[in-house]
Amino acid sequence: MRRLRKPRGHSRWNTWSPPKAEVLGVARTLTSATRVLDVMDLLRAEDGIAKYYTVNPGSAFADGLHEYLASVVGQNLLTWKEATRRSFHLAVACAVHPSMRRLDAPLMVMPHGAGYNRLVSESTGDATSPAGLSRKELVHRGKVVPAAIGLSHHDQLARLFRTCPEAVPRAQVIGDWCFQRIKDSERQRDWYRARLGVADGRRLVVIHSTWSEHSLLGRHPRLPLDLVTALPADEFAVAAVFHPNVWTRHSWSAVLERLRKPMDAGLMVIPPQEGWRAVVVASDCVIGDHGSTTFYSAAADRVTLLAANGIEELDPASPAAAFGRTAPRLDPKGDLHAQLLKAERDHDPEVLRPVIDSQLADIDKSGELTRRRMYEFLAHRGVCLPRQPPDPRPVPDPRPERNRPPTAYEVTGAVRPDGSVEVRRWPMVVGRHEQERGFYAVAAETPHALWLQSADVVARTVAVADPAPAEWCLREAPGRPGAAVLVARIDETSAVVWLRDVLFEARTVRSWGTQQPDLDPLLLGSAVNLWLTQGRSGAELVKGMAVRTGRRSIQVTFTGPVDGRRGPVAEGR
Repeated sequence: MRRLRKPRGHSRWNTWSPPKAEVLGVARTLTSATRVLDVMDLLRAEDGIAKYYTVNPGSAFADGLHEYLASVVGQNLLTWKEATRRSFHLAVACAVHPSMRRLDAPLMVMPHGAGYNRLVSESTGDATSPAGLSRKELVHRGKVVPAAIGLSHHDQLARLFRTCPEAVPRAQVIGDWCFQRIKDSERQRDWYRARLGVADGRRLVVIHSTWSEHSLLGRHPRLPLDLVTALPADEFAVAAVFHPNVWTRHSWSAVLERLRKPMDAGLMVIPPQEGWRAVVVASDCVIGDHGSTTFYSAAADRVTLLAANGIEELDPASPAAAFGRTAPRLDPKGDLHAQLLKAERDHDPEVLRPVIDSQLADIDKSGELTRRRMYEFLAHRGVCLPRQPPDPRPVPDPRPERNRPPTAYEVTGAVRPDGSVEVRRWPMVVGRHEQERGFYAVAAETPHALWLQSADVVARTVAVADPAPAEWCLREAPGRPGAAVLVARIDETSAVVWLRDVLFEARTVRSWGTQQPDLDPLLLGSAVNLWLTQGRSGAELVKGMAVRTGRRSIQVTFTGPVDGRRGPVAEGR
């Protein structure tokens, strides 16, 4: 190995001492790149380690990978040609390929998901060895290429012995640093939920799909739209996490184009680079398949349902295959709402615990074990292993792709015996009116004029606009003869309500020790319309109203009434 290159110029120009060792992170796909970045973070610059990165070419899922890494690591990104012409004291990869033998460095490889599960004969050369444990990937001309092979569980040693026995001496159980970070981030759950906009009593349902025709998306491409339109919008929020290979194979624009309708109905889409771990922490329920993100969610004790199990492309001896055979199933053509509620009631984390425990070991020590193994390669350079285990840094915040909130809802509900109004709303999507649930509540800003013509409730949801809220209601009323209720937002917590030329001002009530709740004009208008259609009078609104949506209740006060043409309404009107 060639000597470490020394910085040019006088040493007094340096702020820090020159590095003692250089380590290369090797990415082959976007999935492996994100995992490599995570693992390389265990190597500390203050210990005298310089870190570089490169892309190992040849993957069918490498589009845009060089650009992504350049945006993260900048000038420390090397081309593959540059990387193979230099020497490093260690190379780290989370996907193995025989071409990595060209690197002048001891190579440490580890999985880029939850263990080794998928059969990919295109890269392994056979239909029985999972990717990462196959002879074709690990051996070249009779020589084992990696100097170290990281396993997430002791059981993987037996599987490696079956597929490539000569590689067993290079293997070591190091746990799963990715999942340790998920577990260490549980205390950030409220923070992540706030970033996703679900700190309002709603349950967060996350759709997880891996890639290929056997995935959730491959088997049930309509499920995101079906789910987001089947769940009451004020009780559930829905996010989607798709494997990076879906994005790189079909392009960012193509994925978002296919998701346009569900996103119009409220679906949040998590970008492939990062954010999915925070969503695992933030979630309440997951609907997934045989991908690692579904497995991690179940390991985090989230309510889990499988819409596809991918048995066709899994090693039958893998925990992922056992997971696919054991986890509760979702019928995509059945009542999705009812199935979710039943899954919540029946949820018992211990049912899947044996399968999960057969894939993930030494979780609390994963970072420590992984770091120790890497530092062993650098000890001869005078790099000392830190005395303390890695800091439990929270995973990065989620930054979802999302459209504006839905502009139209189908509404049902009732006035309860205690006088509160229970409201249920489902987002409307063009071409999807398979069941008539109730009346329409539509935003004035909707692009769909036919919905406005059929709406019982019309609301202007923009706060800063001309004319003023009360004047807007009076101007709009003649053109909306079918609307029983008009609402115009004043600000985030108040609105003007019009009932047949009578105006009220509505405002949410802040309970002691809490923030003042936001007031959704479409939700308010829906509650008032239910109030009127079930025999209550507008005059009774001055007594106040409790609006209930699932687990949440908002108290609303009404001042007025004011006759829009003559001024204050006489008492007793």
